[in-house]
Amino acid sequence: MFGFYRIAAAVPVLKVGSTSFNAAQILELYEQASSEADAAAVVFPELSITGYSCGDLFFQECLLNAAQNEAIKLAKRSNHTIMIFGMPLAFRDAIYNTAVVAQNGTIRGIVPKSFLPNHREFYEKRHFTSGLKLNNEIVAFGNEKIPFGTDLIFEYDETFSFGIEICEDLWGVIPPSSSLALGGAKVIFNLSAGTGLTGKSAYRRELLKQQSARCMVAYAMASAGVHESTTDCVFSGHSMIAENGRLAAENDRFNRKNNIIFADVDLQRLRAVRRSNSFFNDCVMNSKKELRRIALDNVVVSPDLKFSHLPATPFIPDNPEQISERCREIVDIQAAALAKRLEHIGSAKVVIGISGGLDSTLALLATIEACAVLERPTSDIIAVTMPGFGTTDRTYQNALKLCSWLKTTTIEIDIKPSCLQHFSDIGHDPQLIDTTYENVQARERTRILMNLANKHRGIVIGTGDLSEIALGWSTFNGDHMSMYSINCSVPKTLIRLLITEIAKNSAPELANILRDIVATPVTPELLPPTAGGEIKQDTESLIGPYELHDFFLWHFIKYGTEPAKLQYLAAHVFKDKYDNETIARWLKVFLERFFQNQFKRNCMPDGPKIGSIALSPRTDWRMPSDAVATEWLAARNSTTD
Repeated sequence: MFGFYRIAAAVPVLKVGSTSFNAAQILELYEQASSEADAAAVVFPELSITGYSCGDLFFQECLLNAAQNEAIKLAKRSNHTIMIFGMPLAFRDAIYNTAVVAQNGTIRGIVPKSFLPNHREFYEKRHFTSGLKLNNEIVAFGNEKIPFGTDLIFEYDETFSFGIEICEDLWGVIPPSSSLALGGAKVIFNLSAGTGLTGKSAYRRELLKQQSARCMVAYAMASAGVHESTTDCVFSGHSMIAENGRLAAENDRFNRKNNIIFADVDLQRLRAVRRSNSFFNDCVMNSKKELRRIALDNVVVSPDLKFSHLPATPFIPDNPEQISERCREIVDIQAAALAKRLEHIGSAKVVIGISGGLDSTLALLATIEACAVLERPTSDIIAVTMPGFGTTDRTYQNALKLCSWLKTTTIEIDIKPSCLQHFSDIGHDPQLIDTTYENVQARERTRILMNLANKHRGIVIGTGDLSEIALGWSTFNGDHMSMYSINCSVPKTLIRLLITEIAKNSAPELANILRDIVATPVTPELLPPTAGGEIKQDTESLIGPYELHDFFLWHFIKYGTEPAKLQYLAAHVFKDKYDNETIARWLKVFLERFFQNQFKRNCMPDGPKIGSIALSPRTDWRMPSDAVATEWLAARNSTTD
């Protein structure tokens, strides 16, 4: 569903030279992948019917015939799940190391190995011939004529298509998978027999991840296991599945039992990545490889997302060990960007509005870092707190304590008198708490900041974040505007993490201030507080949880994900937190607000790009201000209404 397919890599127990035993083990794992897991395809190791380490037994007619007989039997047992296994094949007075592809009782094609290792522990050229130049060939296999060659792509439709390479092929200067990917293959299966040398698994893992990223494919490898001959080497049975540079699944090496791994890969996403990367299709036009396309029968889609990788917070690193480094890097980027701007315009001061909320806190911390880079005192930062009708004591005190601790030049300006004067000027009843009531305050704050910047030869630092920019949650020509927007590509979920991480490495008093800011509800504080002085205007209760909107934003922008699929993915990821109706409601809000507020993004200030998602009209997102959301709203799953 929605382009998800479950692929598998399996390592069977084997006996070197016993084709019947080996075929039985392959069949057992195949049935597990098919009947129990509904996998679209499962790949087995190199020469898995005979064993890789048969040596000169590969010259024996008996072994070659037995391998072919078992291959025919295996193929007849195949169903909708594609079976990919390895065997030696005699063809025109030569022997080839091949991969056999079977589905629904028939062999669909056979692919020979291109690059044969013939160094150190490997001596494949003693037994096999390279299939690199075998194209447009047909091989007699039992009573069938089977497509044979390195020019085969197996495909069901535009989404599901795959190619084959065998072990050393991946190590080539130009691996076959590169041409296969340019020919449309979105999955690469590799039948391998890599030896288990110290340190080799790490190198193999990185090589596989890099090739999956370079080719924008899902890549599955199954390697020969420990029951291969140990006369001179040990085979570790290393199996992996990667998806566009990310390791999706990996087994435990040196396993002495049949084992299998699964991953649900999103081939629609891979197609979207290719479409958005212009260099990929430039390479397609320069590719000279002629390919034959082998039609597959209906390929089963993943029945669920059990083996998928769908983080609830995609802007945040999966690996906890990377979080600290990533956060440090983000602040470094912000600081470097601002330092360059300050150097270029010769700004004497930096002016920033401090509310005691998440966004202004991160902007201030990054500005502190920029001052450190430029070897300028933090007193060059004019931090302005501007209490209004909705300011609570909690945010007010946090703003003052933060500025005091960081030793900024701090100014407090109460905006209530000037706002009341403006209400009088425009004839607005201050008892009428509406959009005008709110936006007068937001624009008054921006007016103060801009004029202070002029007075002190400074620039105004914008505090709005990526999530707010996506949703248009800002007052046009109010907090929407600044002279440099330092948070413009940092989403709300990531800002929370950044401040939390900074708190971990801060002095106790500062850490306590930062933690309380993180714990404060997100609010613009433009409406009067409750009778008890608590925050009344909770942003997330008005426009929806930022964790949902950031999830929608990531998939919508990065992969062009359709609305029904956004609903499906979010329902899976947040199933323990939000019901379908809640997700549907906020998805509708996301789509409507995203389209309605492009006019704000089209005139947004300069600011640094931090990650792969940004909405600057100059670099990343170009969209007419008057585009409508009709098609996207109509494309939502009917259950969302």
